[in-house]
Amino acid sequence: MGATVVRNPFSAGHRSIILHGEATVVRNHSESLPTGDARPGRDHGQDHKHGPPHSHGRGAAHTHYLGNALERAVQSKRLWIVLIITAIFMLAEVVGGILANSLALLADAGHMFADVGALALSLVAMRLAQRPPSPERTFGYVRLEILAALVNGATLLGISAWIAWEAWERLQNPAEVDGPLMMGVAAVGLVVNVIGAALLHSHAGDNLNMRGAYLHVLGDLLGSIGALGAGALILLTGWYPADAVASVLIAGLILLGAWRLVREATEVLLEMVPRHVDMTAVLADLRSIPDLDDVHDLHVWTLTSGLVALSGHGVLEDPVRHQVVLDEIRERMANHAIKHVTFQLEPQQLHQISRSGEDRGGEG
Repeated sequence: MGATVVRNPFSAGHRSIILHGEATVVRNHSESLPTGDARPGRDHGQDHKHGPPHSHGRGAAHTHYLGNALERAVQSKRLWIVLIITAIFMLAEVVGGILANSLALLADAGHMFADVGALALSLVAMRLAQRPPSPERTFGYVRLEILAALVNGATLLGISAWIAWEAWERLQNPAEVDGPLMMGVAAVGLVVNVIGAALLHSHAGDNLNMRGAYLHVLGDLLGSIGALGAGALILLTGWYPADAVASVLIAGLILLGAWRLVREATEVLLEMVPRHVDMTAVLADLRSIPDLDDVHDLHVWTLTSGLVALSGHGVLEDPVRHQVVLDEIRERMANHAIKHVTFQLEPQQLHQISRSGEDRGGEG
């Protein structure tokens, strides 16, 4: 058993010897790598390029598309329904807010206006994300949904700031509000938003794009509740500042959801390790695989919602177990919800020769 070289498992810029089937290739990883063609006999679900030779393991077919066509069709249909009912009620709420002189209703209508744009953006991103990969875009357009989520989150941040400012102005100069009309419009809005939230809720867990649309509708729902409560308080007590106070509370709730959405979308775009992945556990799992030593250049990131990828290198003690080790890596990473695995195995003998050559070169 050869000695194991200890190094930072996440570092790059070293020489490695890559074993791919019968071929052995030596590359300097500090240099740019040419893009390799899809190899025949390896079904990845679609043609795409990964650069240097590597293997995903036998039977490790995968896809860069999230969910099947049926699920996408359901999501698209529900977004269309919510978009239509939101647009119709938005117009009614603008009229009601003007007639009732209610900032809470007008603020909620402004939020709904942004929702219409956000829902339309989500639909466009969803449609474009289903386009197949191309030689220029080997992952297709899957990241467009993350960009849509980021834009939606940023829009929500702006809306919450606007509502808070308008509420502050209204607190300084309270205006008379038609409580009964305000309550009536808010009650209808509550029903509309409950329907919209119910349609999107089941799809908002793992997909940031759908979550962005859901948070917009949820913000409207909270706005309707706030306006309804403020209308009741005005009707019972005649305290008109309740309208502005309700608007501030609505703004705070919208701000909280928007900040989380922007943060998560930014983390994906920066290719940070997903929050649900424990890198210490991943590394320990890889190091416990028999015949796999010196795991290095290990990276984990999110391609798009629900699709986590891993790439890494390791030293293989017994080249005969090449495919067995790759299959073991793939199976263990599936336990960490990592679906796309790209791993390069370096035969130990050639790895030691390469390291010795580097050491002698350094001494010279």
